[in-house]
Amino acid sequence: MNPDLDRLQPYPFERLQALKSGVTPACTLDAIDVSIGEPKHRPPAFVTEELITHLHRLANYPVTRGRAELREAICEWLSRRFELPGNSLDPERHILPVNGTREALFAFAQAVIDRRASPLVVIPNPFYQIYEGAAVLAGAQPWYLNTLADTGFLPDFDRVPDAVWQRCQLLYLCSPGNPTGAVIPVQILQRVIELADRFDFVIASDECYSEIYPEEAASPPGLLGAAAAMGCTDFRRCVVFHSLSKRSNLPGLRSGFVAGDAQVMAEFLKYRTYHGCAMPPPTQAASLAAWRDESHVIANRTYYREKFAAVLEILGNRPGIQAPQAGFYLWSRTPVDDTEFARELYRQQNLTVLPGRYLSRDTETGNPGHRYIRMALVPPLDECVDAARRIERFLDTLS
Repeated sequence: MNPDLDRLQPYPFERLQALKSGVTPACTLDAIDVSIGEPKHRPPAFVTEELITHLHRLANYPVTRGRAELREAICEWLSRRFELPGNSLDPERHILPVNGTREALFAFAQAVIDRRASPLVVIPNPFYQIYEGAAVLAGAQPWYLNTLADTGFLPDFDRVPDAVWQRCQLLYLCSPGNPTGAVIPVQILQRVIELADRFDFVIASDECYSEIYPEEAASPPGLLGAAAAMGCTDFRRCVVFHSLSKRSNLPGLRSGFVAGDAQVMAEFLKYRTYHGCAMPPPTQAASLAAWRDESHVIANRTYYREKFAAVLEILGNRPGIQAPQAGFYLWSRTPVDDTEFARELYRQQNLTVLPGRYLSRDTETGNPGHRYIRMALVPPLDECVDAARRIERFLDTLS
C-alpha cells in the first residue's frame, strides 16, 4: 500500500462522530445539523430539466476537456464576473471542466508537485481538508499558515520565511475562506502573485464560495482578476477553481471547472486524460445552462442574507459571533474548549456544530481553530433560527 496513506489524518466528520459517540441528546428536540456545508436550497428546475433531457447522450464517451460550448460559457462567465480583458481567456487553452472541485483540488497537486525536490505545499490554517490530503499523497509536506483574528482571518504572507517559499511548489488559497468567510483583497492577491513569480510556485485559488456574499455591489475579487489588473493577462502561475455546488445549489451534480495558466492547464489535462475523469455529457449540458444564468444565483444570495439577518438578530450581540465577509459559514468563538462546547451543545440542545480544531492543525504558535466552531447556515430559515435560539440558551447556561 502507498505508505503516505498512513500520514492522512481522520476526516473532520469522522472525528465529530467519535466526539458524539455515547452522548444521548435531548429527546424533546428535533435534531438540527449545521456542521456540514452541503447546500439545502432547491436546485434550479431548468438545470434539472436540462440534465434529464440529455440523458440519451449516455451512449457516448465524453472527452476529458469537455464540450467546446461549455468551455465557452465558462470563459464568458469568468470574464464577465471578474472583469477580465476581452479575449484574455481562450476556451481551448485556459479552461477545463471537472467533476466537482473537490476531486480537482486533490488531483491538481498530483500533477503539479515534483516529489523529487523535497517540496512544501503552503496551506491556510484552518483549511478545507482536501488541501492537506492532496499535498501528502503527492509526496509533499504541508506547511500551515495560520489565519487569525488579528489579521481579519487573512493569511499574512509576510510571516512566511523565505526558506519556506524557496521549497514551496504549490500554495492553496481559499477566498472567501472556509471556514472563516474572510475575503482576500486584490492587493494581497497581487502580493501573492509577485511571490509566486519570485519563488516559482503555482497558486491554486479555491473560489467556490465566491458567489455567496452580502452586498450585490461588492462581489469578492478573484485571483485571475487580480492578475489581469496588474498586467498579467497570461495568468502565469495562477489557477482558480469554481463550482456549481454552492453557487447553484447543485452539490450532487459534481460540476465545476479549473482555469488559468495555459501551460499548467496543458499538463493538468495530460494528467486527467490518464486519470479518467471526463464529465458525463448530461452533466455538461446541465452545467452549460447553469453557468449562463445569473437570476437563480441572485435569488440564492437573497436566501442566505435572510438567514444571516435572522440568526445574527439573535446571536449578533454575543462575543465572538459576527457575520462573515462572504460564504455561508459562521466561524464563532466559544467561551470554553471547542470540542467540549460541541459535545455539550449536542447533548443539551440536539444541535450539531463542527469544532474548529477539526479543521486546523497544531503549530508552534498554537491551533487557530481552538475555541472556535463552524456553523453552516444551509438548513431552511426556520431551522437556522431554531439553531440560533438553542445556541443562545446554551450560552446562557455557560455564563
